[in-house]
Formats: sequence, structure tokens, C-alpha cells
Amino acid sequence: RKAINHELSKLFNEMWDMDVNRLMPGKDYTIDLQGKAGATQQGDGAVPDSAARHLFHNVNEERLKSIKTFATFISLLDNYETSTGVAEVVTPEEIVENNCFLDAILATEVMKLAHEYLLKKNLAKPNLADFKYQLYDIWFQLYAREEGDRPDSCGFEHVFVGETRRGKQILGLHNWVQFYLQEKRNQIDYKGYVARKNKTRPDKDDQVLSIQFSWKGSVKPIGSTFIGVSPEFEFALYTVLFLLAEERVTRETVKIEEYELQMVVCRHGHHIGTAYPVLLSTSSE
Repeated sequence: RKAINHELSKLFNEMWDMDVNRLMPGKDYTIDLQGKAGATQQGDGAVPDSAARHLFHNVNEERLKSIKTFATFISLLDNYETSTGVAEVVTPEEIVENNCFLDAILATEVMKLAHEYLLKKNLAKPNLADFKYQLYDIWFQLYAREEGDRPDSCGFEHVFVGETRRGKQILGLHNWVQFYLQEKRNQIDYKGYVARKNKTRPDKDDQVLSIQFSWKGSVKPIGSTFIGVSPEFEFALYTVLFLLAEERVTRETVKIEEYELQMVVCRHGHHIGTAYPVLLSTSSE
């Protein structure tokens, strides 16, 4: 296993501490972990369901809607056709929404810190408008995920909204707000948590979880996600990791709060292919 990257851990903890928009467990939302997820059966992809109820027992939606970065983020979630292979059509309204979201996150201390760090490394444009353009290209520029030339995907859609491949596989969907909203519409079925090694079960105030769920007829056997964090926090983390490296798949081990994580970022040319955290063990053990 790769050694902990102390420089990035320090940066990400600073971002964590200044993430004022983050929702607090037990106060702004409550999760209901229920049972431990079972192993997926081969073939039909059926899995035992160890959770009869939703993962999110409640979320303070008033607070979500009152925070500009969350509000502008939520407006983007219905802009995508989730099937890969189906060309995305980006309307002028959606371009405006993308820009409103980037403007909102660029005004936060979290993104300012990311920008400063990237400037020191000579990886970002100093002018904010240029940096925004750079972010737009990394996250919102469409590309073909499937073979062929139909631009059917982008980094934002994959990581934050989720995609399906031929109705059999769930790709991405690593964001808790999307998970909560899909669950509320009964589109997602939470199947249970996946325990970390040495820790028998997560706590309801854990802010990184590994979970199993089904969505649009397919099962995701294991997916890790931050819980409660702001969109700008995830955006900042993944953007920094993406710009720091050039290889197709980047894995960095970091310690954020008490969570030891392997941050994974895959590139698709000049764009984000996917990005997510993987929970390693915890230091409290």
C-alpha cells in the first residue's frame, strides 16, 4: 500500500476544516445504517437486501436549498441522460446552470484554497475566469465513454450523477446528495453497508461510507462516498488530484480527519473519467 501523502493530507484537512457548508451528522441529517451488505451472487446480480429502510432517515432540505453551492449543484442533477452510448444534448440553460454552479463554488474558501495550491504548483491559471474555464473543461466537457464518437458522458455526470452501462452496470454515482434525492424518489435501493477491515460496523456519524445499492435495475456491489460534505469540497479534492498527476489512474493515500482513504482519480484525456474515495482502515482501531 502506498504511504500516506502528507502534503495532500495537510491540504485536504485544511479544506475539511474550512468547509463551512458541510452538513453535520445528527444535526442536519441522520443516516440509518441497518445491516451489513451481503456478497453479490454471480449471474443474475441479485443481492440479499440487508436494509429494509432508506440509508438517509432525514436530511434538512431547507438548509440544502439555502446554501448556494448545494442549490446550484442540485439543479445540475437532472441535466443528464444516464445511459452510456446515448448522446448528451447540452441546452443553453444547462450551460448557464453549469456556470452558476462553478461561480458559486469558486466563491468558497475551499475552492480558493485549491486554486492557491494549484497556482503554487503552476497547474492553474491565476485569473479566476481562466481557472473557471479550466474547471469547465475538466468536469463538463462531453466525451464518448463507450466506443464510438457519441459524446455521452462527462466527469461531472459520472462522479456526481451516475451512469448505467447497457442497463447492467452502475458507473460512478459517488455523491451523497444525488444518492439521497434518488432514494427519496425510490430510484435507489440501499442494500447495506460494507464494513472496513478491523471495524465491524460504521457509526451513524461517519462521514465516509462504503455501501451497496441498486439503481435502475443494476447493483453496485461496493461504492464509497463522502457523506454530508459540500459539493465544493469534493470538487476541490478531485480537481487537485487530477491536475497533479498525468497517469491514467492516480491513487493517493491520504488521511482526512480520522479517515484513511485512497483517493482514486481516472482521466479520460484532458477530462475526469471518474473520482472517488476508498475507505482503508481507521486510526481509531
